[in-house]
Amino acid sequence: MDAMKFSVFFHSILLGIFCLLPGISSAQEQTILIFGDSLSAAYGIPREAGWVSLLQQELQRSHPQYQVVNASLSGETTSGGRQRIAAALRQYRPAIILLELGANDGLRGTPIASIEANLKSLIEQSRSSQVKVLLLGMQLPPNYGEEYTAKFKSLYSKLAQQHHVAWVPFLLDGITTEQFQADRLHPTAAAQEKILRTVLKQLKPLL
Repeated sequence: MDAMKFSVFFHSILLGIFCLLPGISSAQEQTILIFGDSLSAAYGIPREAGWVSLLQQELQRSHPQYQVVNASLSGETTSGGRQRIAAALRQYRPAIILLELGANDGLRGTPIASIEANLKSLIEQSRSSQVKVLLLGMQLPPNYGEEYTAKFKSLYSKLAQQHHVAWVPFLLDGITTEQFQADRLHPTAAAQEKILRTVLKQLKPLL
């Protein structure tokens, strides 16, 4: 093979390799699915200021192989999530799912047994799809009754232990009164960085 033919052949090989690179890169990308309610859907604040958007920015720097998909809906309940989880798992094929549901059930006084059954189903469906689960725990204001709030709070640790999944004891841990919006339920933009750090502490071992 003369020099000119070798040069053409060599450049053809290089071109073929570079054409394959985007496919290789995309195949390595993994999805983290956020499956929650208004606390994850940035209710009342700019979406880009929410903790989920901040998580995407953080991972772009530290773990660029991950992309974050936010499938959270304001007002979502565990029963609503149970109805749509299968489609979400098929559509996004996540490597990790963050389950952040239950607060709206608690605020409506939904029986603890029903919340537990729904969360159990969400965990089991995720794990059957070979998805790592991070369960984000919630708590209720004390005015919902001592017995009910205590059972609600312990529900997340109970499920995490039973199903051997990672969990965050309380998503809003450390958020002060002045860091809530006027409804006293949803954190302000200033509180989102704190929420992110709370989530990251348990998420990092799964990455």
